[in-house]
Amino acid sequence: MKAARFLLAFACALALLLGWGCGKPTDSKSSTVTVAYVTNGVDPFWDLCAAGVRIAEKEFNIKCEVHMPTKGLVDQKRIMETLLAKGIDGIAISPIDAENQTAFINEAAKQTKLITHDADAPDSNRMVYIGTDNYKAGRALGQLVKDALPEGGEVMIFVGRLEQLNARQRRQGVIDELLGRPEQDLSTAKFDPVDAKNLKAEGSKYVILDTRTDNFDKAKAKSNAESGIAKYKNLKCMVGLFAYNPPACLDAIKEAGLTGKIKVCGFDEPDAMLQAIKDGHAHGTISQQPWEYGYESVKALKKILGGDTSFIPENKYIEIPFLVVTKENVEEFWAKKKKVMAELGKSK
Repeated sequence: MKAARFLLAFACALALLLGWGCGKPTDSKSSTVTVAYVTNGVDPFWDLCAAGVRIAEKEFNIKCEVHMPTKGLVDQKRIMETLLAKGIDGIAISPIDAENQTAFINEAAKQTKLITHDADAPDSNRMVYIGTDNYKAGRALGQLVKDALPEGGEVMIFVGRLEQLNARQRRQGVIDELLGRPEQDLSTAKFDPVDAKNLKAEGSKYVILDTRTDNFDKAKAKSNAESGIAKYKNLKCMVGLFAYNPPACLDAIKEAGLTGKIKVCGFDEPDAMLQAIKDGHAHGTISQQPWEYGYESVKALKKILGGDTSFIPENKYIEIPFLVVTKENVEEFWAKKKKVMAELGKSK
């Protein structure tokens, strides 16, 4: 009898060790797979990503929490720590400052399945990065500027912050394209100094006067645009690298009475920018198709949690193609955006 009890106890201990349970009903909650999609801030751009998340949730039968930090790096770290403490099954994160977050991301990757989206942390242990080739997209934006200013001219760049790798890459793409430099490889791209002014090159018709950052402060973004217009009397084009930068430039131009005289080119697809393109007040924008970021991130985490990593390329990078939006295709693109956002409305 003692031997039987011993064998039963041993069997139960082994079962618990291996995660089989021992005559105890399975908690249905424990089998629910939940992942998180963590952005680098709050913006309509991220609402489009969230729409893709909701579409993927339904398609792949997985729950995904969307978290948008309101107070920058500190808030993003707090969100991550909370998710890890409650045992989240997987996380897709857009790092705010990858270089200084790598150690933290590596710690998080020990506790959950972790991938990056939008902005990468290439030196971390993330499983895969999902995003646009920001350098090539930057060059495409530079081409838009060239199309808007075929005779050349003075250009300013506006961006939220340059601590993010994606921001540095897209800025460099714009600079290299305008100055006629050879194309660089995404993984080894060299960057001009953040404070570089009056960048020019022999044979190029363009001068890049300055790059202004605002640290996600939209009021600062507009004041940057206003001060640029006031300082540079021959300014011909304003280039916005984050979603809210082009509308800030458009507002500043309008208030200065210079609509149509200073061209605007940008990144992303806020309605104000699409309307300006339609009206001829902006030349064009680069869309990263942000809904694909959300959709593909959830899809990837679902596969990884199911034990499938065969879809991850050798370079651990899944590229989301960018789209060039101009007056010729803006109405078609805007209709697509509205359709995606309608999906988000249905899922709320």
